[in-house]
Order: sequence, then structure tokens, then C-alpha cells
Amino acid sequence: MPDSRTDRLGSRGWALLLVLSGAIFLEGIDVSMMGVALPSIRAELGMSTSSLQWVVSAYVLAYGGFVLLGGRAADLLGRRRMFLLWLTVFLLFSGLGGLATEGWVLIVSRFVTGIAAAFMTPAGLSIITTTFPEGPRRTKALLVYAGIAAGGFSLGMVTGGLLTSIDWRWVFFAPVIMAAVLLAAAVRTVPRDAAPERTAGGFDVAGALSLTGGMLLLVYTVVMAPEVAAPSTALTLVAGLALLAVFVMVERRTATPLLRLGLLRSPTLVRANVGAMMLVGSFVGFQFVAVLYLQELRGWSETETGLALMVLGLDAILAPTLTPRLVARFGNGRVVVVGLVLAAVAYTLFLRLGADWSYAAMLPTFLTLTVAFALAYGPLTIAATDGVATEEQGLASGVLTTSFQFGSALGLAVVTAVLVGNSDGTAGLDDFRTALLVPLAAAVVGAVVTASGRRRAPSPDGPTTTEPHAVVDAL
Repeated sequence: MPDSRTDRLGSRGWALLLVLSGAIFLEGIDVSMMGVALPSIRAELGMSTSSLQWVVSAYVLAYGGFVLLGGRAADLLGRRRMFLLWLTVFLLFSGLGGLATEGWVLIVSRFVTGIAAAFMTPAGLSIITTTFPEGPRRTKALLVYAGIAAGGFSLGMVTGGLLTSIDWRWVFFAPVIMAAVLLAAAVRTVPRDAAPERTAGGFDVAGALSLTGGMLLLVYTVVMAPEVAAPSTALTLVAGLALLAVFVMVERRTATPLLRLGLLRSPTLVRANVGAMMLVGSFVGFQFVAVLYLQELRGWSETETGLALMVLGLDAILAPTLTPRLVARFGNGRVVVVGLVLAAVAYTLFLRLGADWSYAAMLPTFLTLTVAFALAYGPLTIAATDGVATEEQGLASGVLTTSFQFGSALGLAVVTAVLVGNSDGTAGLDDFRTALLVPLAAAVVGAVVTASGRRRAPSPDGPTTTEPHAVVDAL
């Protein structure tokens, strides 16, 4: 008879998990607080809609571009060392953002903060996947971790509204305080690094630079398309794709690739990452539209906006409580697909928005969306890391984070382009409705892609675990 204690994390396990979850909560809340603060930042620093989105995009693209390098650094240099070092950098540059008096200073500080998150996050996630053995304990730890991450992403909008009502600079200063507390706790709880299992080789800086440059150019192309001539758009598009092609060539030829391309041979892993990209990209795009609609069209204050979006934070409760039971009962795949379908339903409901909509009319969208996020986020995290060798857990975590961040930037870029391209400086109701088609389309694509593998045989390169959460039964 199985030992009923095999799924217990223990007091030390919980202490470690809460510290690492606190870091991912910090990362999530740091991103989403920006959404509510953007109108106030624009008013004080005089930024256009196109430049405003870079406050978010600079962070997520730096994050997504360097996270694979961060994953490898965690594997080779030590997970604890990387976690503590880059949490410190995160703290310092978040503070710099709060002191910015020019838009470009703010964007630069966000870019460096994103790099810090790119090294800190895969280190933290790989500490979990190497500390807790594969099975019930790791599943429980990952679902709690992902639930708290999703909660931070959602609660950031509430917190951002409250802090911005005081001064938008507190959106940057509050993470400094939280990071300082987490840093002190991490020094005591994060275990010392064992000898790295992969000691040979170096770091693929060329790969990191080409990947980041390619993603930056692609997002820049989308954002600027409504404002520049077609030849300029074509030029930046070709340059971005060329840099991504350079990235692939570098990875094939270097002895120490940033991304072992063989890892992508598993259709399960690819579907999980596409689903993650669509889930977060749609959510960030929707948040941008909803905040501008409430604050700039309806005239709601930052506090009112934050409180209106507060219900989205319920996934912090649902993800670690309801989702594990559903995953155990139905498997990752069904839960992920249902989550993405519910996201599409939520965005469809919001397409009916009116110039004088009551909060009661918005509430069904917010409630449906928080359930959708709670169902999809955690199982996608498991699917993207389960069955991966211990020495490549940092890499797999990095691939997943790249998908999350590039999806965020791309979703925001497309929504921004639609708003700018269909308005004469000030977006109206029809512009917001058109922009809402972007997150709707992304959620539909995510649902179709993740559902497409439901009846296929598992990849020979994929995981072989037979646990209920196993990705071979999931996606």
C-alpha cells in the first residue's frame, strides 16, 4: 500500500516553496501592476501609445530573450547562486524605474529588470524540480508555485491600482521592499548548490543576443506597422526573421547551445509552449484594452480600475486548491483545453462592451477568465517540464518562460497596433471592440493546438512517466 506521506512537502519543503513562490509572485505582480499604471505614466512622462507599450514589452522581451541563458547559467553555475544574485539586481533596477523622469530611462530600467528576472526565474523553478522528486510531491509543489504565480499576475492589477492612486512610482518601489524581504528569507532557506552535473562548456551569448534581437525586431515591426511606410515594416520584419534564423544556425553549430534543439522534437512540449504563449499573450492584450477602456474612455480612477479587476485574483485561490483535484481526476490535457476554451468565452462576452456598461455586465467576463487562467496555467507548467532530465530542468523552464514572455509581448504588440491603426490618437468604443478580437483569436488558437494532441500517441522523445499528471496523457 502506498505511503500516504509521499505527497507531503514537510515544513522545510513548504518554507522553500513559499520563498521561491514569493519570487515568482513578485515577477508576476511586477508585470501586471504596470498595466493599471500605464495611463498615469503616460500623463506624467508624455509618452505615446506606441512608446507606452514598451514599458511592458522591454521587460518581457528581455525576460524572454535571456531566460534560456538564465536556465543554462542555473544548471552550470549553481541555482542558489543565480537566484540570489539576480534577485538583488531585480531589486536595484526596479528602484531605478521608480526614480525615472524620462520615458527612455524607465524603458531601460525595465529592460534590465527583465534580464534579472530571466536569470532568477528558471533558477527558482529548477530548484523546485530538482528538490522535489518527480511524482505527487513535485506535482503539488508545481501547482502551488504556478497558482501563486498566476495569483501575482492577477492581483497585480488590484495592487497596481491602489498604489498608482498614491503615486505611480510606488508600482516600482513596492517590489523593492518585497524583493528585500524575499532575499533575506532566501539566504536562509534555499539549499546550497551541489556540484553541477554539467561542468563542461560555456555560455552561448551569441544565441541569447540573436534571439533577443529577433524578438525585439518582430515586436517593433508589429507595433510600428500602422505608423511607418510598408518598406520600413518589411525591412524590420526581414531583419527580425533573419536574426531568428541566425539563432537556429548558432544553436546547431555551437558545442554548448543555449537551446538543445532536440528538446523541441517532442510534440507534447511544443504544444505546451504554444498553449502557454497564447494563454498569457491573450491575457496581457485583454488587460491593456480593459484598462484603457475603463480609465481613458470611461474615466474611472486607478483605484476603481484596480478594484474592478480584483476578481481576477481569485485564481490565486482556485489554482492551488481546485486545479490539482481536476488534474488528478481528468489529466492535464482536458484541464488545459477547458481553460483555454473558457478564456475564449470570456473574451467573447467582453466584445459586447458599451459606453456605459455597468460592473455587473463586466463581471461574467472577469469570473470566467479567472477560472480559465487557474485551470490552464499550472497544468501547462507541468506539461512543459515533466519528464525532462534533471540536468536540463533549467533549460526546459527557460523555454517555457520564453514562451510566456514572448507571448505577452506579441499579444500586447498586436493589440497596440490595432488600436493605433484604427484610431486618430484617441481610441473609441469600436477600436476597443476590434482590438478585443486579438485575445479572442489567441485563445482559440491555443485551445486548438493543445487539443490537437489529445488522441495522438506519445512522442518517442517525450516523457515516459505514468503518473496521472503525465504529459503523455495530457497534451
